[in-house]
Amino acid sequence: MRIKLIQQVFLYLLLLSLIITLGMRYQPLNNNSAANPPVSTAELNTPVAPAYTPIPIIADVQSPATIQSIEQKPELEEAVTEVPVTEEPIHTYKVTAYYLNVRTQPSAESKIIKVVKQGTALEIVASTDNGWLELKGEGYVHGRYAKLIKEEAEIASAPKNVDVEPKVTIQSFKNAVTQQADIKDADAEPSQPTNIVQSDSGLTEAHIAKILEGTALAGHKLEEAILEIEEEYGINAYFTIAVMKLESGNGKSWIARKKNNLFGLNAIDGDKYNKAFSFKTKGDSVRKFGQLLSKNYVGKGLKTIEKVAKKYCPANSKWSSLVKNIMKRDYRKL
Repeated sequence: MRIKLIQQVFLYLLLLSLIITLGMRYQPLNNNSAANPPVSTAELNTPVAPAYTPIPIIADVQSPATIQSIEQKPELEEAVTEVPVTEEPIHTYKVTAYYLNVRTQPSAESKIIKVVKQGTALEIVASTDNGWLELKGEGYVHGRYAKLIKEEAEIASAPKNVDVEPKVTIQSFKNAVTQQADIKDADAEPSQPTNIVQSDSGLTEAHIAKILEGTALAGHKLEEAILEIEEEYGINAYFTIAVMKLESGNGKSWIARKKNNLFGLNAIDGDKYNKAFSFKTKGDSVRKFGQLLSKNYVGKGLKTIEKVAKKYCPANSKWSSLVKNIMKRDYRKL
């Protein structure tokens, strides 16, 4: 009984010491609560401002004035004024020369791109002050050797509100293919001399300058005139050069030096010098030769060197062979 009582006392002391220990641990809380007056129920219901400064949240809400200003702002597409692009009118020209050179620039001294034959249709976008025509895409031709096709008048006569469409026939298609085949690459080698007077030589000004090099014919700008009569009349340049060399003694004859007559034109036996034609330049004599040969020889069916020889120089039976030999020698120079 006594032992049991001692156990109960020990238990009470243990509990008491535990309570005292806990009371000392929470003493600061009790002090704060004692220093502050008790809080009423009304004060508890009153919202307390937070201790930190709240960051204002800006809502993505625009004022009516701002919305109105945005609605009244013109669109960017409406503010940009479109500039209309005016295309140059394209006109169709027809080649009237037998062979017409297409050049890189509006000058007879520029490089030849290609050669087109008589009857070829060309699309022209502009013309220069010095008489050249600019082709659609690339190149220039001289306006002297091309004629405008008046297709505008045909279109204007058509009824309004009716689409004018070109008729494509088998024959027109064949013509187009033929014209494309007639276009020759200027970078190709020159053609070999032929017995046919009216033919394409394939020569350029550079080729002709090389052929005339070392003769009295060089340095007189004859290259342009020789190619002109090939373009306009179809007179082969090899043939023109050969006749020129033969009749003028490579430019050293008296008539050639004093009258610029390189072909003995109208130099009739008995009084050759006085009756021979005079020309302002040697190039003019080349142009006259092309005109006379086209009209009085080729135009009358004399289209080979042998046939031309019988009328041009009947007194010399070897004239045709001499001309052809010169043509062959000139070709070997290139």
